[in-house]
Amino acid sequence: MNGGMIGMIAIYAVIIGLVYLFLLRPNSKKKKEEAAMRNNLEIGDEITTIGGIVGRVVAIKDEEDALIIETGSDRVKMKFKKWCISSVDTVKEAPQAATEKKGFAGLFGKKKKAEEAEAKEK
Repeated sequence: MNGGMIGMIAIYAVIIGLVYLFLLRPNSKKKKEEAAMRNNLEIGDEITTIGGIVGRVVAIKDEEDALIIETGSDRVKMKFKKWCISSVDTVKEAPQAATEKKGFAGLFGKKKKAEEAEAKEK
């Protein structure tokens, strides 16, 4: 009887661990990346809001946690909260260490091909 109870508790512990690994951890990681994206905004960045409005950042108001974007050729300015930013569309050069990803790319030769392509460009 006691051995069966320990086995049942172990099964529940494994299920809770899997739920954490596959559901909760990736979600919290995504939230941290989104917060970092919103905090690293700069004037001149092209952004898209969660409502689909595309514009260029012209001012950042940290005390209000808001920003002002300019849309279209008629230069309409709108004020949005930072939480409503869906994506930053401006392509920025990232440091070399940050662009390298961990994983199996080196095993399959993709990393080596990328390095050869960079060497040819220089």
